[in-house]
Amino acid sequence: MTRRTTLPGLVALCATAVVFAAPDDPKQVIPPAPVVPTKLDLPAKNFTQELSPEVKFEMVYVPGGEYLMGSPDGEPGRGADEGPQHKVQVKPFWLARCEVTWDEYYTFWRDEGLFVTDEVPDDVAKTLKADAITRPTNTFENELNDHGRDGHPVIGPSHHAAMMYCHWLRFKTKRGYRLPTEAEWEYACRAGQTGPYGFDEKAEKLGDYAWFLDNSATSEHTDANSKRGQEKEPTTHKVGTKKPNKFGLHDMHGNVWEWCLDHYDAKFYEKFPADKLTLGPVNKPTATKWSHVVRGGSWADKPEQLRSAARRASDIRG
Repeated sequence: MTRRTTLPGLVALCATAVVFAAPDDPKQVIPPAPVVPTKLDLPAKNFTQELSPEVKFEMVYVPGGEYLMGSPDGEPGRGADEGPQHKVQVKPFWLARCEVTWDEYYTFWRDEGLFVTDEVPDDVAKTLKADAITRPTNTFENELNDHGRDGHPVIGPSHHAAMMYCHWLRFKTKRGYRLPTEAEWEYACRAGQTGPYGFDEKAEKLGDYAWFLDNSATSEHTDANSKRGQEKEPTTHKVGTKKPNKFGLHDMHGNVWEWCLDHYDAKFYEKFPADKLTLGPVNKPTATKWSHVVRGGSWADKPEQLRSAARRASDIRG
């Protein structure tokens, strides 16, 4: 499965759903190895994932298919790293209907079943393996940064934090959550469209589907604690308040940037033939700390940065 998460200052979390077995002991503090099998054991339909009686999110089934990844030379706002275009096929997967909210992420952050970073007892630390996880360390300042909380997407987690959140989801739900690959993300964003955005640009406006620089300076669809919204400054907004694309996915454009699994490589597309089909390309993350790929644009970006093919590399924070 694929969840969506947020970038330093912007992004959202995705999880592609694949199921695998995990230990049943709810007190275990060492999650299973992050191995996602290729066999999908879930029915090919949407489902709701419950993290607690109060916190739930919906996963949308995205049927596999083929598309032309990247943007054509003449697309306004196009970056050099968006080409050459190449034919890609992705297998079916599940993607979160909306970006990861603070309620979802706080369930991980405040999981009492996990140790706190730097507070693992010495006798336990000796037995922990490299894939063990702890609760995130508290921030030095307000993590909301004057954006709203209730119903708003998470902002600020590094790529590593997003990966560990998905790792925790696998441990907690016994389902194969992970970040989406770039190829999966763009396929899901386009939802069958070949133009700059994942909707018919002749029939609809970007503002119907996205929160971005031109329309985000409003308190509409923010919670009461959104200082930026109350002061009419560009800000994040509650997820799912704009129209979904044809797959039923909200906020694929704007609101917050969204982490992908891939390491960023400006010349990655040059490795694939333009006239042959490439199956599920991914630039797998390694021990190198950065850069990683984020997609989709944010509340603070111009329309060209929200395009389906637009790519961005994280800096040293991500």
